[in-house]
Amino acid sequence: MGALVLALGAGGCSLSGQLDSYFSSDKDVTGSITPPPGAKADAEMPPEGDLAYARAAASEVLRRGEKDSSLTWENPRSGARGTVTPIAAAYTQDGQTCRNFLASYVNGSAQSWLQGEACKQGRGGWEVRALKPWKSS
Repeated sequence: MGALVLALGAGGCSLSGQLDSYFSSDKDVTGSITPPPGAKADAEMPPEGDLAYARAAASEVLRRGEKDSSLTWENPRSGARGTVTPIAAAYTQDGQTCRNFLASYVNGSAQSWLQGEACKQGRGGWEVRALKPWKSS
């Protein structure tokens, strides 16, 4: 949890900006995660304060590079929480190593899923480039 707080403090605020879609159906998916019953797909975006914690968790779990790993996150101010799980093999985009991930979002009785993309930066850290509501196919 300390690493998550440090990661958020060091870069969470700089992660805001345009949330562009980088997803296409031709990328290889190496695993799948089925949302629990009652989870909403195609939901609206959660508040930015909660997204900063989810982005920090995504950066941390990707930095670790462990196979089949997930990392939980929680915003102590709002009570929102979730889990971030890489869902695809790494790929190269614009000369950078990137990965897709799925993040759960739980706030009170509301549940939703987000899909994201992060790319490895110069010093080994990962920057979330896209984060948007998950759309079921």
